[in-house]
Amino acid sequence: MLGLLDGVPPVRGRVGRPRRRPERLLADRGYDHDKYRRLVWRRGIKPVIARRHSEHGSGLGRERWVVERTFAWLHNRRRLLVRTDRRDDIHEGFLALACCQITWRRLEASLS
Repeated sequence: MLGLLDGVPPVRGRVGRPRRRPERLLADRGYDHDKYRRLVWRRGIKPVIARRHSEHGSGLGRERWVVERTFAWLHNRRRLLVRTDRRDDIHEGFLALACCQITWRRLEASLS
């Protein structure tokens, strides 16, 4: 998780000095440990992590559902779900093509 955070490119936003890191990190109960919270805070990111042994319905699912839904859309393309390509560049090309197709269909549906 921390390697992924360190690899995040600068975040675009308001005019001025660009943010180097996101403002918040959403995570599920699997990352509920003080060690992870401290390491994320040290990077200047507010951790929004569900507590273990707390009731479901904390509200985090509403924002995380967007990511899960997008993965489901990508996995509807069988070539991306069952990876048979050996080369990363070919897989990445099909991933970009699938994202374009999903975006096109969403735009087309919103306009009609």
